[in-house]
Amino acid sequence: MSGYAVVHVDDIPELEDGRCPMRPVRHHLGITGFGVTAWTARNAGDRVINEHQEAEAGEEETDRDEELYLVVHGRASFELDGERQDAPAGTFVFARPGVKRTAFAEEPGTTVVAVGGTPGKPYDPVGWELWAPIRSLYEAGEYAEVVERGREVIEANPQYGLLFYNVACCESLTGQTADALEHLRKAIELSERFRDYAKEDSDLDAIRDEPAFKELIAG
Repeated sequence: MSGYAVVHVDDIPELEDGRCPMRPVRHHLGITGFGVTAWTARNAGDRVINEHQEAEAGEEETDRDEELYLVVHGRASFELDGERQDAPAGTFVFARPGVKRTAFAEEPGTTVVAVGGTPGKPYDPVGWELWAPIRSLYEAGEYAEVVERGREVIEANPQYGLLFYNVACCESLTGQTADALEHLRKAIELSERFRDYAKEDSDLDAIRDEPAFKELIAG
């Protein structure tokens, strides 16, 4: 197996998550040390980076990702804590966890690459990129369809804990107790973060009194 890979951004299959098409660079290349994703706008005015901040006000920032953005094509307009910054191709934009940020394309085809990681901590690739195209179904309450599509994604990508966890939540919501417990168990095996998530996640209330659930939470 080669120790390197070379790929053009246009050759990475796009995923649709309800915003601009996303190219899951980290997943495509099998990177495990940091997160990296590319977004390409179809039209001027498209939002290429959703508005978010990695740490909420008053939250400890040391446990959240720093993010670096690079405009590789076109021109973008970033809003960083309410301040507008023009970002033509070749511009780097760095945001610490507490900074609220978003970006819009000023030209069609604008491409922004985002790289992220938590200072001093190993990267935990949970597979959010593959969950993103299904998320809108979850938000719409289409839990049975999430289960169906999520299981297909898990079968092809069994290395990501987030996929197991979110499918477990939807199985819980649709009364599939045994499957929910098994997928929750697998999620926790892949990443301890999901044990903590499960302790307070209302999506799992339907299975919370199950002995197997209590064992999983107790560790």
